[in-house]
Amino acid sequence: MIMREQILEVLERYDKENIRIGAIGSHSALDIADGAKEEGFKTLIVSQKGRHRTYAHYFKEKRTKDGLTKGFIDEVIILEKFAKIIEIQEELRRKNVIFVPNRSFVVYTGIDKVENEFLIPLFGSRNLLRSEERSEEKSYYWLLEKAGLPYPEKIENPKDINELVIVKLPHAKKRLERGFFTAASYKEFREKAERLIKLGIITKEDLAKARIEKYIIGPVFNFDFFYSPIDEEIELLGIDWRFETSLDGHVRLPAHQQLTLPEHQFEPEYTVCGHASSTLRESLLEKVFDMAEKYVEATQKYYPPGIIGPFTLQTALDKDLNFYIYDVAPRTGGGTNIHMAMGHPYGNALWRKSMSTGRRIALEIKRAVELDELEKVVT
Repeated sequence: MIMREQILEVLERYDKENIRIGAIGSHSALDIADGAKEEGFKTLIVSQKGRHRTYAHYFKEKRTKDGLTKGFIDEVIILEKFAKIIEIQEELRRKNVIFVPNRSFVVYTGIDKVENEFLIPLFGSRNLLRSEERSEEKSYYWLLEKAGLPYPEKIENPKDINELVIVKLPHAKKRLERGFFTAASYKEFREKAERLIKLGIITKEDLAKARIEKYIIGPVFNFDFFYSPIDEEIELLGIDWRFETSLDGHVRLPAHQQLTLPEHQFEPEYTVCGHASSTLRESLLEKVFDMAEKYVEATQKYYPPGIIGPFTLQTALDKDLNFYIYDVAPRTGGGTNIHMAMGHPYGNALWRKSMSTGRRIALEIKRAVELDELEKVVT
């Protein structure tokens, strides 16, 4: 693991008056760059050839014929593969880049390289990124248990399935995506697994390591939080929920129509393809803040210095209004692009101005520079 002291040595050579905020061109890069621009920072996006035009053309800052400015991305570095970001570290350091990690960055670069080779100041908690891997011994489930937080009950043996469960494993081909499926009995589990393996959606190897947990029937809420090491305070910035293929198409079909689907369409897939904004009944917010407080305290105890900046608690709410945390993002969440340019009701109301996750990150970096406390917000 790259030590914080090594990162602080890098920071000592930075021109603090010319900090750039950088991110991988995927996932939540638009929100990160938009927010950075709002707070006056230059923005740098590292993209992959074939996926670069969004950043290098459509949202690149430029002048119109009549002298107007549009766009908010100052510079784009285009690589053959995202993973080659390891090879341009010297350039990033020369440009005084503080990098904001997202899930795409971790997946495409590789968690080992992020921890041991990426010698660039990260805004956030480098050591917590590995907790997102479900196969790790000290995954976010381990952390939730230590924190005394509610999460869906795990089923150790598929033969013990006697009510609806969800089986969590990666997609066979789209490794960033999910190969999830549901089952209410061991027989259904076995039949669905065999069908999905045959269709090339999951593999036997991944199935053997899958996490099986009781399915919480109810709406899902992703709570986009921010922890400020400067103020030592938790902020709720926004709430989002997901659009998933082909699940969302299935639920719009009558039950009798679902039963007539051919084999290759029969099992819904859970690939996240978009997000929508949400709010929550106010009487439930106390429970939400309680969960966030326990999570932050646990990260500080078991993963010092603890969470820095954005994190998302992904929850399902049952019929008795009990929350269950089924996933944790110890970095900026996947749904924060719904905040960009206009913020979110909670963040906006708290700060009395447009406050997206991206802008909140930039504001914390800006304050850390002004207060000479950058060491508090990077790892």
